[in-house]
Amino acid sequence: MIIPLTTFTGLQALQEARILGLDRLDAQLLLLHALGKSPHDRAWLVAHDGDVLAQDLVKVFQQFCERRAAGEPLAYIVGHKEFFGLHLQVDARVLVPRPDTETLVEWALHIAQTHQTNLPLHILDLGTGSGAVALAIAHDLKTRGQPAYIVAVDASSDALLVACENARQLHLDVQFIQSNWFNEVKGLHHVIVSNPPYISNTDPHLSALGYEPLNALTSGADGLDDLRLIIAQAPNHLQAKGWLLLEHGYDQAEKVCTLLLQNGFFQVQSRFDLAGIARCSGGQWPG
Repeated sequence: MIIPLTTFTGLQALQEARILGLDRLDAQLLLLHALGKSPHDRAWLVAHDGDVLAQDLVKVFQQFCERRAAGEPLAYIVGHKEFFGLHLQVDARVLVPRPDTETLVEWALHIAQTHQTNLPLHILDLGTGSGAVALAIAHDLKTRGQPAYIVAVDASSDALLVACENARQLHLDVQFIQSNWFNEVKGLHHVIVSNPPYISNTDPHLSALGYEPLNALTSGADGLDDLRLIIAQAPNHLQAKGWLLLEHGYDQAEKVCTLLLQNGFFQVQSRFDLAGIARCSGGQWPG
């Protein structure tokens, strides 16, 4: 028996989403979005699962579910993503921030804690996308009262529009510059962070990422083209004893560390994500 749209309850709508193949959490978050409620209101859904939903709302929810079932990222449908405790606007102009990238932020903040002077810490974020890394660092440093001058660059003007809006909404002071890596970057920095493209052009998993901007994902036959360029050019933009911190693929740590050593970095090391994977590698520039 097909239930008329006008008699769909919240519970029945979620059951229909499961039939489409959506997991429980995605279905709940999409229904909350259709209802105009916070993603933190999942308990409300349980308490009101017998409430009848309006027909137009059911249609909107079904459209969301169909988009998610087709592979569109949840963050693009709801228009936001949580990253390092920040509520970030995201859409198809930028990559969806991943939890793995929080490893990069945590490493940068650890280095910031060792900054000995009262002068502002100069930090550069290469390929900022939604601004996730730069804004997470800026927010933490602002909270602890540590002065910093943070510059974030991206080659995409569309991505920078998203990043600037996120900075505005979060009331964070980050300077955004359109630049192809270091081309428009001036001055020397204490820390350079980057989550560049690092997927091979021929990686079979790319098909699952078809909704996200390809130029922010792939980097040559082995996925290391942009990492090679950044490592080679970073010394021209680092203070003496400054750090270069890079996110990379799950199997690229050894190669990235080798590149860092070959280009004169010392204290070369890797950091692991919550799954125990070497997700970031970096080194210090002797100056």
